[in-house]
Amino acid sequence: MAKSATPAVELPVGERSVRISNPDRVYFPELGATKLDLVRYYLSVGDGIVNALWDRPCMLHRFPKGLPGGKVHQKRLPGGAPDWIPTVRVYFPRYGRHADELCVRELADVIWAVQMSTVEFHPWNSRASDTESPDEWRIDLDPMPDCPWSRVRRVAGVVHEVLDELGAVGWPKTSGGSGLHVYVRIAPEFGFKDVRRAALAFAQEVQRRAPRDVTTAWWRRDRDPAQLFVDYNQNARDHTIAAAYSVRGNPAATVSTPVRWAEIDDIHPRDFTIETVPARYTELGDIQAGMDDAVFDIAPLLELADRHGVDEPVDLDES
Repeated sequence: MAKSATPAVELPVGERSVRISNPDRVYFPELGATKLDLVRYYLSVGDGIVNALWDRPCMLHRFPKGLPGGKVHQKRLPGGAPDWIPTVRVYFPRYGRHADELCVRELADVIWAVQMSTVEFHPWNSRASDTESPDEWRIDLDPMPDCPWSRVRRVAGVVHEVLDELGAVGWPKTSGGSGLHVYVRIAPEFGFKDVRRAALAFAQEVQRRAPRDVTTAWWRRDRDPAQLFVDYNQNARDHTIAAAYSVRGNPAATVSTPVRWAEIDDIHPRDFTIETVPARYTELGDIQAGMDDAVFDIAPLLELADRHGVDEPVDLDES
């Protein structure tokens, strides 16, 4: 006789009830972590993940059979959504098509997405009210294969220095991989191309101060494998990276975790997993909760781009 599936469970999430089917399905075999464990993790960081995703178009990385079954990149809202799940319509110029993407406004939206096998949440850097005007500038410190973590830390210090000189507040987090992300809240007054050009001007300034450590070369073949790439391209339209508090689809179930600048010399991205982050969150709460109160005007960066003759970055296919 075939083994019957584990009965579904109904979980109260705020004013909603979310049904979790196959709660004992193992998503992370090396940890033995199940779908229900993943749900419980996201419940434990509820305010933080909602703040990170709130009102943004969101691409989902789904693993319907757990990590061994492979990943599905889901831009469109999965079928079968209840009528209370919010969406926002976005346009993909390359294909001349629209899609309705998840647009989180409460924790139940997140938990429903996890029920639909979502492990990673990848939001846009713009909001539903104006998807074409970013309100988040993203600095991606992306180490090349031979770049040591000590170099990532060193470059993070340079990034912090330049941000301070600009009068911008940066909010660092681990990537959940081998790098760091730094977010800066900006006024939604410019389009993606301007924000990306400002990000390139910033990246080149960091490179000027740390030329042995940093590359901004667009083509991978032109990068030194021991350097760190300051990836300004993450500010291009429809380019997304894992949200703060998002689990990553790797065997260790690492988490893209907000950290304080003073912690960076003492941490490693592997420190933060679905097993360790809940206790940290209980102690510290959402340390990025004040981001919306620290809005930066990118006009000085665009002026820097003009002074240094920063050209429009290499055009990207905007899917």
